[in-house]
Amino acid sequence: MRLPPKVYTWLCGLFASLGSIIFGYDLGVIAGVLPAPDFMELMGHRYNDPNLLGLITSIFVLGCFAGMFPVAYLADKLGRRKTIQFGAAVYILGGALQTAAQGYDMMLAGRFFAGFGVGIVSDLAPLYQAEIAHPSIRGRLTTLQQFMLGIGAFLASWITYGCAAGLKGTAAEWRVPLGIQIIPAIPLIAFILLLPESPRWLAEKGRMQEAQATLARLHAHGDINDPFVLGQIEDIKADINKAKDIGESSWSELFTVPSNFRRLALGYILQFSVQMTGVSAIQYYSTTIFTTMGFSTARILLFQSINSIIALIGEACCVFWVDHTGRRKPLIIGNVVSGLSFVVGAILMARWPGTVDNNAAHYIFIITTWVFNFFFSACIGPLSWAYPAEIFSTRTRAKSTAITSSSSWISNFFIAQITPIAFGNIGWKYYLVFAICGHTNALFIWAFFPETAGRRLEEMDALFTDSPTFVANTPYAKVQDHEAVERELREGTFVPGALTEARAGGSADMEKGGRESIEEEVNEKL
Repeated sequence: MRLPPKVYTWLCGLFASLGSIIFGYDLGVIAGVLPAPDFMELMGHRYNDPNLLGLITSIFVLGCFAGMFPVAYLADKLGRRKTIQFGAAVYILGGALQTAAQGYDMMLAGRFFAGFGVGIVSDLAPLYQAEIAHPSIRGRLTTLQQFMLGIGAFLASWITYGCAAGLKGTAAEWRVPLGIQIIPAIPLIAFILLLPESPRWLAEKGRMQEAQATLARLHAHGDINDPFVLGQIEDIKADINKAKDIGESSWSELFTVPSNFRRLALGYILQFSVQMTGVSAIQYYSTTIFTTMGFSTARILLFQSINSIIALIGEACCVFWVDHTGRRKPLIIGNVVSGLSFVVGAILMARWPGTVDNNAAHYIFIITTWVFNFFFSACIGPLSWAYPAEIFSTRTRAKSTAITSSSSWISNFFIAQITPIAFGNIGWKYYLVFAICGHTNALFIWAFFPETAGRRLEEMDALFTDSPTFVANTPYAKVQDHEAVERELREGTFVPGALTEARAGGSADMEKGGRESIEEEVNEKL
């Protein structure tokens, strides 16, 4: 019995997101490793310096940032699958160095190389998923990045909790959790080439017959004459031909073409805004934060483990709902709840710190953290990767997502480095930064982010050229029929490069002007 095409495509995207498991695991495992007595002793006197302690955590994201430099070139040169394979290999090197670390410097080297590999696979997984996805389930594929990240964090939290309880005081307490991180990368290296290559990358390289065969494999049980496949290949050809008229893709066009720069700015701001919700401060330094509320280390690790289950539930909700709710609404709601959670958290930390005997207030603080984590996982985290991966054209996607992803790593490093210092100097007031940013994030997204759910990748140029800068209360901010794209492709009623009719608010002008407007803009600028 053959799998339905959408199920097969979704499973391909699921396997590609194995790299996200190692991402989530590495993010989660360090919180359980840092307080291990044997680890602290091995790290030596430098462990007690707040700046150097923060570096053990933050050098991982510096490695992720460094991975952004080669990823755009490799992804366009070698293809999406081989570049993911390369990233997984570098990650294994980093994991091995961490597991075998004999001192502070070796641990830093391991964290850096692991981050380098994660930076590559985490950037390319949603990009690959977006390029193979059926338009009606693209959100369900690209949000798998965060769902699998959640599985990695879930595994890390329970493994570190078990090792802390059963292997306390031994080297195995921290070496075992660090060694396990290598396991998911092995099948990724071994089997990624069995998955179909991105049809859009194949088309970009002039391998149009292979692109059509891959689209048929993904969406039509191998039938290259299926109307949906023929419609998609026509749309892709039109996009490729337009790109040929413009010339080779360049970094400069990301900044000189207004619609490209607009997308780059929105993607960069979105990735930066995610870290300003406070998620990394909690993720990396939850032990420190919860200790100020009077909880023991063992109880804190249990809270983290429960937190990872809540995150997984939230991420699963996002995967199932995102193509119906759209992208804007979850991002707005999630950021508002995030801001409110930190308001409550700041009040509780200020009024009832750990030195005050009030268990009810302390447990309310934990519950508030769980509420934040659910809404972040259901609304913000998954879409921070999905949105940038789908808004760019094929010719600029790898370059653009490398830049937007770098924003996440820079801001992540910034938060990881300053959080222990901030808590040491201003305590609960640090929470106010995230309380404010959650609300400003929501306001910015409401005002400036066009809705992308249900659109073809090849119509994104037209969307970001035709839509106004301020999109709130316009047709471009609304979610309509997410199945309209499939109907148009199957019936042959779509216009290559133009906006899908059912999503353009019924405006004939918008439908007609999509392709022409972007061609005029690009030719004029280049």
